[in-house]
Amino acid sequence: MTATATETQNLTAQLTGAALTELVVSIYRETLGVADLDEQSDFYEWGGDSLTAFRITARLEEALGAEVPVALVFAYPSPADLADVVHADFVRA
Repeated sequence: MTATATETQNLTAQLTGAALTELVVSIYRETLGVADLDEQSDFYEWGGDSLTAFRITARLEEALGAEVPVALVFAYPSPADLADVVHADFVRA
């Protein structure tokens, strides 16, 4: 089921920056298989590759109901940085 634009706006409007950061951290932990990863952990240092980046964005898209470009994972490799960009693009937009 695909969320409508209004549903996506409603969901993302409810997300605080901290909640989104925690969501991204949990997605990184699951996809990279590293339980002690934190918000400043680096995607590359923990073995991230292109397939993992696609998995991360797919999980974010599922959670947010909005397309998240995979290039953002490469450009903003820590969960905190990625969450800040996603928050700016999807929540404050």
